Amino acid sequence: MTKREYADILLPGVNHTKEEYEEMYKDRDLPEGAIVTRFAPSPTGFVHIGGLLSSFIARKFAKQTEGVMLLRIEDTDQKRLVENGVSKIIEDLKSFNITFDEGATGEEEYIGNYGPYVQSKRKDIYQAFAKYLIERDLAYPCFMSEEELEEIRKGQEEAKARIGVYGKYAKYRDITIEEALEKINNGEKYIIRFKSPGNFDNKVVVDDAIRGKLEFPENDIDIVIIKGDGLPTYHFAHLVDDHLMKVTHVIRGDEWVSSLPTHVQLFDIFGYKRPTYAHISPLMKKDGETVRKISKRKDPESAVSYYHEQGIPTDAVMIYLMTIANSNFEEWYETNKDKSYMDFEMSFDKVSASGALFDMDKLYNISKNYISTMKAEDLYDKAVEYANEFDKEFYELLTKYKDYSINVLNIEREVERPRKDIESYSNVRREIDYMYDELFNPVYEKKDFYLKELLEYYIDNVYDENDDKQTWFNKIKEMCPKFGFASETKEYKASPDSFKGSVAHACEVIRVAVTGRVQTPDLYEILKLLGKFRIKERIEKF
Repeated sequence: MTKREYADILLPGVNHTKEEYEEMYKDRDLPEGAIVTRFAPSPTGFVHIGGLLSSFIARKFAKQTEGVMLLRIEDTDQKRLVENGVSKIIEDLKSFNITFDEGATGEEEYIGNYGPYVQSKRKDIYQAFAKYLIERDLAYPCFMSEEELEEIRKGQEEAKARIGVYGKYAKYRDITIEEALEKINNGEKYIIRFKSPGNFDNKVVVDDAIRGKLEFPENDIDIVIIKGDGLPTYHFAHLVDDHLMKVTHVIRGDEWVSSLPTHVQLFDIFGYKRPTYAHISPLMKKDGETVRKISKRKDPESAVSYYHEQGIPTDAVMIYLMTIANSNFEEWYETNKDKSYMDFEMSFDKVSASGALFDMDKLYNISKNYISTMKAEDLYDKAVEYANEFDKEFYELLTKYKDYSINVLNIEREVERPRKDIESYSNVRREIDYMYDELFNPVYEKKDFYLKELLEYYIDNVYDENDDKQTWFNKIKEMCPKFGFASETKEYKASPDSFKGSVAHACEVIRVAVTGRVQTPDLYEILKLLGKFRIKERIEKF
């Protein structure tokens, strides 16, 4: 029996050869230096913030080099798949303005000439490449049961040996065709293993675009390449897909660094050019006295949906990720306020090779600054969009009083140093709810200088809706001595025991009465929007 016939028995029903598939996947016609990269998630749950970072970096490099970014779905672990997992990934990434030039567009659809882009749809392709290895005695059927493998693993742990199928542990590595066929005829289950030609004592060097030169022992483990269900492992699918799809740069998390000896060995065995690898460090979190990786299980902020639920602007999240992605971004951004973060040119040598500490306080600060630059109309639209999904009561008020709400949001916005009290769309309500009678229910704090008489006098004899800001403030200053307040702050500071307070304290009395708060944006603008009748009502309530 020939090796080809043997391969046909081990992997029957394969429609094409490796050579035929290589002919189908033509070289790309792209400018010199163009980067072709991919984001290759598994549809097993939500998109992780680390996945958002790596997909963003990959997208940025592809775009700035006039290259290609593709979405490939790695669904070969069929047991872990979730319903509509592909659509959820696409939706999550699109909400952060990460789109793809080609790849999966839904559960069954895709765009591009290098598909299918869902691995479970590429079974025939992987098996054609596996047959190529079998025919050259570089792959073999392995009949070991789960129990046998577990026994080997325990023995290796006890002997403090490397874990894996290699050397004396590779029980079926040199099985003859006749022995294999006998087992197959007896109905024994098998998988296909790669017959590694590596020697652990040899060294392999890989140039990582982020980490520089990395040196490893050569791979000598006979990894699984085709599982019992006929689908490939990640290692083998990576070789086949990235070669056929003409991927030039593999940008991924550093959990795959240890797999580099296996991956480059597979590329070398087939005689293919290795892609450039760029391994991104994980996002870290301070947890008490320790620092650990952000966890899907422990940290709600690990899910990208969290930022939508919190109402943090998409651009604010991406600007923050950019500060993590390239060390020189912040300096550039400070001097290029008129530009988008997408105008920044990324470089691999500025990507940190050590894990970045994920800082929610810094993200919220970026979010505050970002929201402070928004026009009131745009902030209103975003607040309405958020409230429609998460706060129906506030949504009804925002839409009922549209023009009024925009004017409220516009207080201290069109000035040289705009207000920075709103850090997310979710706390728009918290910052302006006192401007709506339906939500105004303050709990007042008692202070000695909160005078009923001052308020009654102010609303009956001083406040005039037609006054400009300076006239309004001058009138308050003129009123102050009547109730024991200094008209000037410096006068109060010079002799604090002679007064109940300064003009600032007098304004505080008015502010607390009409808003229920000690601190607010510009009081004059608030009073103008409320109007005299509502001010009087609130003073009476106070």
